Amino acid sequence: MVVLSYHETETPEVDVSPTVASKNADVGRYVSDAWRDRHFAACDAVHALGATALAEQDVETSYGTTHVYRYGPAAPEGRSRTPVVLIHGAGSCSAMWYPNTPALSAERPVYALDTPGDPGRSVQRAPLHRPEDAARWLDEALAGLGLDRVHLVGASYGGWLALNQAHRAPGRLASVTLLDPGGLEKVGLRFFVWIFASLFATFAPKALRPRLAAWLEQPVLVVPELRTMARTALRAYTVRRPSPLPLTDEELSTVRTPLYLALGRRSLLVHARRQVERVPRLIPGARAEMFSDTGHGPWMDHAEEMNRRMLDFMAAVDTRTGRDSSHG
Repeated sequence: MVVLSYHETETPEVDVSPTVASKNADVGRYVSDAWRDRHFAACDAVHALGATALAEQDVETSYGTTHVYRYGPAAPEGRSRTPVVLIHGAGSCSAMWYPNTPALSAERPVYALDTPGDPGRSVQRAPLHRPEDAARWLDEALAGLGLDRVHLVGASYGGWLALNQAHRAPGRLASVTLLDPGGLEKVGLRFFVWIFASLFATFAPKALRPRLAAWLEQPVLVVPELRTMARTALRAYTVRRPSPLPLTDEELSTVRTPLYLALGRRSLLVHARRQVERVPRLIPGARAEMFSDTGHGPWMDHAEEMNRRMLDFMAAVDTRTGRDSSHG
């Protein structure tokens, strides 16, 4: 799991109009230009471990500028398939998807978004604390990309954003894939202990890191590019975001978007066995499963298998609905 930071603040009531928001101090920001550039270099090194982006672009929304990386298949038939949109975890950026972009973009167009308020290349102007704001931001970002129908994939905090979208603004969603997501239950002490233990472990002697990585199930300790990116993110960026409130049973039962939930058996963010039973019971047709030998990072620890299962799920949805393009 890449994420090594999780921040909580009180949720304010704010005017999110661009004029007022641009003056609002309660947004994520870099501490200096020098640290921003240093972190960007670290992110670029992690991006280089995955697929090469075909293009990058900035999309304007009411909450700031969203930076997007676009990947795509070489085969013409793949370019017309319903695209995949990736939403990363808290305290990270879209570089964390490097184990997944090669396989996903070999078959479908892929868009990886840097979430405003996290240490990526997006520029936040207004808070995204409230669930309705998060849903509006993502819908505006997808509209700005010209995407009417997408397979939305979110990991950790990004999983909460994806689940929130399925609950509040599902109009553009062909499906939702949640990878050990937030939003299913309250974030407990055990998760924060793991985060801080992982952070301290990044300072351990190099010889000890493989053993600590196995014990903590934290690959950031043994991938030098990830370790650098995580450490520069903590130093370079000030995050202002509350922990997401979990969706109630009643709220989950409103979801009608085809949904795939993948959990690590030893996840410290959610109680995997409880949620594997709960989510399909509340969301008709939802598919949920646990991955053994992993905690909070099934998309990294089991990347090859995870990529195949995500692609198979998306293909099944497109076949069932008889739609396989992002428009119409």
